[in-house]
Amino acid sequence: MNVRLHDGSGIDVVIEGEGPAILLPVNPVPIEGPQADEMRKWGADPALGRTLIEGLSRTYRVISFDYEGHVLQVPKADTLTPEHIAADFLRIADAAGAERFAYYGYSWLALSGLQLALRTDRLSALVMGGYPPVDGPYEEMLKVTMATHEMSTANASGSHPSETAQTTEWGESSGEYDWADVEVSMSEEQTRQFVTLYEHLRDFDDRTALSRLTCPRLCFAGSKDRIEYGEKWGDVTVDIISPLIRYKNELTEAGWDVRILDGLDHTGAMQAKHVLPVLLPWLDSHLRGK
Repeated sequence: MNVRLHDGSGIDVVIEGEGPAILLPVNPVPIEGPQADEMRKWGADPALGRTLIEGLSRTYRVISFDYEGHVLQVPKADTLTPEHIAADFLRIADAAGAERFAYYGYSWLALSGLQLALRTDRLSALVMGGYPPVDGPYEEMLKVTMATHEMSTANASGSHPSETAQTTEWGESSGEYDWADVEVSMSEEQTRQFVTLYEHLRDFDDRTALSRLTCPRLCFAGSKDRIEYGEKWGDVTVDIISPLIRYKNELTEAGWDVRILDGLDHTGAMQAKHVLPVLLPWLDSHLRGK
C-alpha cells in the first residue's frame, strides 16, 4: 500500500499480523550490500525493522513504514515539522483503517511520537525509545544538525547518503567513534530538513506537555546513552539517559513507565533483542483484549 504524505510524495506501508494496531516507523526490508556493511561498523542491525515486525506481528497488527528512509530519499527541507510529521502518521493510520493505534519510535522518531500524541486522541499507547519525554536535548540536537547542515553545504557532494552520514545526523552511534574523523555525505536538503525539525522544537516545553498525555506510555534508554561530539560539531553533548534517571520519579507520577537498559549505548538499546523483551510484555499488559 502506498500512502500520500503532506508534501505529495508516496510512502510504502506494509501491514502484517492481527490484533491491536501499532504504528512502527521502521524499514520492513532488510538492508543488504555495502550499506549493510557500513551499518554493522556502527553497531547497527541492517535487519532491525524486519526483526521488530516479526516479533510484534505474532500478536499485533503491525503497520510499518520506513519514514526515516523516505525523508532521506525525498527530503522535506522546509516542511519536516512536528505538525507535518504527525499529519503524515495520521494519514498512514487512516489508510490502514486504524482508528486506534499504539506507536513505537526510537530516537528522533520517538520525539515524533510524542508530538503525535499531543495532536491526536487516537493513540492507545505511546512508547519512546532513545529520547526522554522530559528535558529532551532539543537545543543540543539543533546545534548538531546545524553543524551537519553547514558541512553538507560546504561539501555540496550531492552523493547518496551512507549510514555513517545518517548516524552522524541523529547521534545514533555508540560512543566508540572519533567524531573528528566522521565525514558528512548527506546533501544540503537532507540535512536542512532536520534543522527545520529542531528549529520548530526550539521552544517546545516538554514538561508542560506531560500533563496533556493520557494514554499508557513507556520510555526507555540505555544506561550509557550519552554522546559527546567533537569541536566541529560544536562540542555538544547529547545526553539521553540522564533525564530518565534524574526525573524517573516525576515521570512515574505523571503516568510513564520508565526502563533503563543497563550497559547499553544509543545503538545498543535500539536493537530488537533488547527492545522486544521490554516492548512486548508492556504492550500486552496495556493492549491485549482492548
